[in-house]
Amino acid sequence: MALTPEDVVNKRFQPTKFREGYDQDEVDDFLDEIVVELRRLNQENDDLRRQLSEAPTGTSQNAAVPAPVAASAQTEEVREEKKPEEPKVEAPKVEERPAPAPVQQSGGAESAAGVLAMAQKLHDEYVNAGVEQRDKIIAEAQIEASGLVNDAQEKSRKTLGALEQQKAVLERKVEQLRSFERDYRSRLKAYIEGQLRDLDSRGSVASETADA
Repeated sequence: MALTPEDVVNKRFQPTKFREGYDQDEVDDFLDEIVVELRRLNQENDDLRRQLSEAPTGTSQNAAVPAPVAASAQTEEVREEKKPEEPKVEAPKVEERPAPAPVQQSGGAESAAGVLAMAQKLHDEYVNAGVEQRDKIIAEAQIEASGLVNDAQEKSRKTLGALEQQKAVLERKVEQLRSFERDYRSRLKAYIEGQLRDLDSRGSVASETADA
């Protein structure tokens, strides 16, 4: 399918997110230049086709040239020389005229066709160059996007790994604190119970002494 200026104007690319890319204004300006050049070439093609259709076609009949009259005059002179009894009469001299050159009517058509072919070739080259540039920009953008995605994924994996390590360290500390709490409670309970027993024993001794 041939690429038209409208195809370039109406082409829309998917905008990218979260990554670097080419300047959109520069890409738009470049595409605008391509559109202007395509329209100019299309206009030239239309003009050349119109000139080609309006150019008259050459015919081979115009190239026909009558034989010079001088040849027939010389033949008459030879015939007169073969008759000695009759007085020699010189044939009238006929001025030889050069044969007119054939009209080059087909040359204009061939030239127009050549110009049209050259314009079409330039048009195709500009279109191909624009397509190649577009494909190159898209390919580079895709490569850059892929690299950015890979970098983001790698950073995400590293961050998650670091968080997992921190989580494991915190869990160990929490377990240590819980173990310390249980041990502390046990020791505190034993200490309080010992103190209570001491108080009970002292109270019993004091009562026995008072009774005695």
